[in-house]
Amino acid sequence: MTMHADSAAPRIRGPIDLHLHSNRSDGTETPAEVVRQAHAHGVRTLALTDHDTTVGWEEAAQEAAALDMTFIPGMEMSARDGWRSVHVLAYLFDPTHPELVAELERVREDRVGRAERIVRNIGRDYPLHWNDVLEQRRGDATVGRPHIADALVARGIVRDRVEAFDSILHPRAGYFEGHYAPDPLRVVELITAAGGVPIIAHPATGERQRMPETLIERLIDAGLAGLERDHRENTRAGREWLQSLIDRHDLIITGSSDYHGAGKPNLPGENTTSEDMLARLIARAR
Repeated sequence: MTMHADSAAPRIRGPIDLHLHSNRSDGTETPAEVVRQAHAHGVRTLALTDHDTTVGWEEAAQEAAALDMTFIPGMEMSARDGWRSVHVLAYLFDPTHPELVAELERVREDRVGRAERIVRNIGRDYPLHWNDVLEQRRGDATVGRPHIADALVARGIVRDRVEAFDSILHPRAGYFEGHYAPDPLRVVELITAAGGVPIIAHPATGERQRMPETLIERLIDAGLAGLERDHRENTRAGREWLQSLIDRHDLIITGSSDYHGAGKPNLPGENTTSEDMLARLIARAR
């Protein structure tokens, strides 16, 4: 079944995983395959949160209904605070909200331009062409660095995505290009204006990556609802820091796998969200 914010009696069954990706962004499996994998790993409520797109919702929702699972519409939006990359998970928002649609289109267009620039850079030293990358795209997915990694694998230049990101696609290799991403405050405001619920994804992966608490407080004032505390990339010290923020501001706690199929070692349900926290999230959506 599909979960709607206005459901009279929403059914919530655990385990709950609110952060999974399909090949509509940078995962390796179709939305339906992602749902089947989640089900096989015991997950009973899930959110598909592809980067800056909602095109996988219908397919995922249909498969979830067939497996008697609960589907939460979601997305992961890209943002930037200075040099720091910030990812904001959005749940139960209106995907037709004009301002949000326009911002997502700008992000996706620049993502493609960035990918083309990276491929040109790599092509100076390796036998890689733009068509090699396009062959790795499935459907109308936005081309990004994972597709470049897959093209490098297909060409036999690297063994797998991990090697690609640790070598040629690492910023130190010299092929890196930046891309447009809005300010996190703008992202939170857009999600909230679209009736959705914004949650910061994996916000404590290291000391240098932490957002200033003053910024987090500004985001809370703008509508930020919670933090993804339980994620494999958050450090132990980082989780303790997140918990202090959660306690101080009574924030929603989420836990998720950030599943990408074969693209990452993460498995569905390795971190989960409690039923009461999901109930809070649903109640907050408009």
